[in-house]
Amino acid sequence: MSQFDYTAAVDYILSFADYERISRSSAIFDTSRIETLLETLGKPHLAAESVHIAGTKGKGSTAAMIASILTASGYKTGLYTSPHLHSFTERIRIDGEPIPESEFAALVRGLRPRFDAFNRLGVHGELTTFEILTALAFVHFKESEADFQVLETGLGGRLDATNVVQPRVCAITSISLDHTEVLGNSLAQIAAEKAGIIKPGCAVVSAPQCPEVRSVMSSVCHERGARLIEVGRDIVWRLTEHSDSRQSFGLSGLRGSYDLTIPLLGEHQLDNAAVAVGVAEVLAELGAGISAESIATGLSRVSWPGRLQVLRRDPLLVVDGAHNADSAERLAKALPEYFRFAKAILVIGTSRDKDIAGMVGGLLPLFTGVIVTRSRNPRATDVSALAAEFSRRGVKAKEAETVESAVEMALRESGPGDLVCVTGSLFVVAEAIEHFEANKIRIPPG
Repeated sequence: MSQFDYTAAVDYILSFADYERISRSSAIFDTSRIETLLETLGKPHLAAESVHIAGTKGKGSTAAMIASILTASGYKTGLYTSPHLHSFTERIRIDGEPIPESEFAALVRGLRPRFDAFNRLGVHGELTTFEILTALAFVHFKESEADFQVLETGLGGRLDATNVVQPRVCAITSISLDHTEVLGNSLAQIAAEKAGIIKPGCAVVSAPQCPEVRSVMSSVCHERGARLIEVGRDIVWRLTEHSDSRQSFGLSGLRGSYDLTIPLLGEHQLDNAAVAVGVAEVLAELGAGISAESIATGLSRVSWPGRLQVLRRDPLLVVDGAHNADSAERLAKALPEYFRFAKAILVIGTSRDKDIAGMVGGLLPLFTGVIVTRSRNPRATDVSALAAEFSRRGVKAKEAETVESAVEMALRESGPGDLVCVTGSLFVVAEAIEHFEANKIRIPPG
């Protein structure tokens, strides 16, 4: 055990069922395992005040904004998100800082006997990777004496491992079709699963939703006596200016008006920011010491890489973790709104369980060139299958077996004033960022 370092800790965690890397179709989702485990650990999930966030898109960005506001307000704040870009430590943060690798290893080393003993009992089946990570986060936040913990659901909401807390306030970000093999084939079914985080008497801040989703949210809130606060009705924003690195906006909220800036791009991030402000305002109503100044400071300091992130400016190299049809459409809309470019080259890799046809349709015809690739994740779509989807739409895509080679190929084919966009999944985006950081993107001779 003395050699149990960070690598050994990750290997141990990945020895269990990891549904981010394998098919979710055979997974059995419920909260009984995590509830029983947390009971044996002394209920660490109840030690801090909780903010719980579900949705299809924008959960992580919104969670990061809320956590940043709470930190700026002087509260020690835990943040639990998934997946990570580069390291498991990114998932568990205190005041924006990932848990150090040494502390992560010590946490796993200390809890491993408890996990193994739990699994030997076999009462509810073996723990999953995500359940173990969730338990680690709760224990770390308790040991760190966090005042608040901001929790992003992993998948859905009702049966998610994070859905064991009693939140002061919930947030529901934009809902669209995704993970249909688990959550359902209609927006109403998916919305019902996401709304499973709403507890009786809890306040709920929702991003703008389509009528079908909005109807479900209203119904669930009515049934559970929960107060529903909606962006677009109760909270409204207006964009004032933007650059290729930040945007400023005015916002009229529950407790006043604000002039705000966020270092994140895209109209959807303004919706996310509005949700975060609404959550902060509700917490202030409940007695938290959150001021207009700390809201503005928190939003201005938020960091959430991999979302309309500029890695290079000439030619422009932009990465974005769009992973379903709706987010692909929003990306295609945002690129010409926020950037000036002559031609655009798309580098795309997806996961097999995604609506690939919908994503391709959402991105075309903005791009004059397409390079398909795949991440190292086992759930990655085969390059040939992705190329075939573009071919069906009359677009001949070039193929690259690695993200690194795809990015280099795209940059060789671009010139000053052009744009290269890498998207399709956070796994692809992470590998592109890692390649950029390691090499500062030298363009090999053609």
